[in-house]
Amino acid sequence: MSALKPSCLALAITAVSQLAVAGQEQAKGFIEDSSLTLLNRNFYMNRDFRHGGSNSQGINRSKPVSERNGYREEWAHGAMLNFTSGFTQGTVGFGTDAFAYGGVKLDTGRGRAGAGLLPISNNQTADAEVPDAFGEIGGAVKMRVSSTVLKYGEQRPTAPVFAMGDNRLLPEVATGFQLSSSELDNLLFEAGHFTAYNGRNSTNSDDKLLTTYGGVEADSVDFLGGSYKVNDRLVFMAYASEAEEVWRQYFGSASYILPLADQHALSFGLTAYKTSDEGEARAGELDTTSWSAKAAYAFGPHKLTLAYQKIDGDETFDYIGVDSIWLANSVQYSDFNAPNERSVQIRYDLNMASFGVPGLTLMARYIKGDQIDFTKADPTGTSFRAGADDEHHWERDLEAKYVVQEGAAKDLSFRVRQATHRSSSFDNDVDEVRLIIEYPLSIL
Repeated sequence: MSALKPSCLALAITAVSQLAVAGQEQAKGFIEDSSLTLLNRNFYMNRDFRHGGSNSQGINRSKPVSERNGYREEWAHGAMLNFTSGFTQGTVGFGTDAFAYGGVKLDTGRGRAGAGLLPISNNQTADAEVPDAFGEIGGAVKMRVSSTVLKYGEQRPTAPVFAMGDNRLLPEVATGFQLSSSELDNLLFEAGHFTAYNGRNSTNSDDKLLTTYGGVEADSVDFLGGSYKVNDRLVFMAYASEAEEVWRQYFGSASYILPLADQHALSFGLTAYKTSDEGEARAGELDTTSWSAKAAYAFGPHKLTLAYQKIDGDETFDYIGVDSIWLANSVQYSDFNAPNERSVQIRYDLNMASFGVPGLTLMARYIKGDQIDFTKADPTGTSFRAGADDEHHWERDLEAKYVVQEGAAKDLSFRVRQATHRSSSFDNDVDEVRLIIEYPLSIL
């Protein structure tokens, strides 16, 4: 056996080296395999607070609630330039990614600011200002061995426990390390360690890692996990993460597609998070299981979706990073993630290509949540609300999107999103409209 161990080790080293060389043989080169894209985005958004609701941003933040404006409105144009290099040739390949983002204010006011499109300076004072133009640049260095890539710098992780969002003018970007590996067919593994991020309406690369609802700071966020594609129909995902001094979180999901007759199919999805407090428990005592299940039936140009979601626990399901919630009923305005909340959704999608309008899609959905109870949460935590018991709310979303299919303006898209949200008392009643025009260009 003693003679066998060195032989096994040598064989393993040889195999790994061959894999690495094989992977790098496909590398075309730093410049040869690079890309440069430009995305122009024109974004208008208003949020009308109803029934006494008010805007707490801009100069409103320094005023008594009774004197605040009940309206947010912003219009801006953004340009996002992204460069992705290839890898140098050799056993170990090196490369870099870089970006330059900029935004221009087209319309808003100090009393109407706060929709999340534009940064606000001096936000807690009567001197709050919205700049006429703003921008940010950044990037990451990367190294590849075989099919494993290590990056460090500013990047946009997409893990379900820590994902940077892109639902306003400019995207979020996080700073840290990320390792991704796809050495085995159909298996993706990734891990990350991040210490700061750039919010969607910020130009700072060192913003604090704050939870979305509680506003609690984590010293860092670590995660590991991945996905396994059993076949074209069945996919599993599993992740574990830690927001230092705040929580530990575990995630699991399964999705399955069942083809039926021609242009008919059923799809199913199950998603769950388990969250418990960690370290200093800065968000209070946490012990929550949040899960959702959905089923969809697609027939021709139509698709009907039903979803059920439940928060089993006395605390709000909170997260860091706009897209770090993969629950089915996280929609345009609300996440339906309050303590003990249950919610149901019905959604209808229509592709107008079958009716002679290729590129036009329509969507409508309705979500209702109830059994909300804040009173059992940790009184020292961020979820506790005295007297907030047996509450309910609903949201209706409508959307139309058109993408130009050919010609000089190919891929130019127009999108209209409208949301109406009403609640018994725990949240603001709002009417919201978003108008988004995007034009992507491939430069290199």
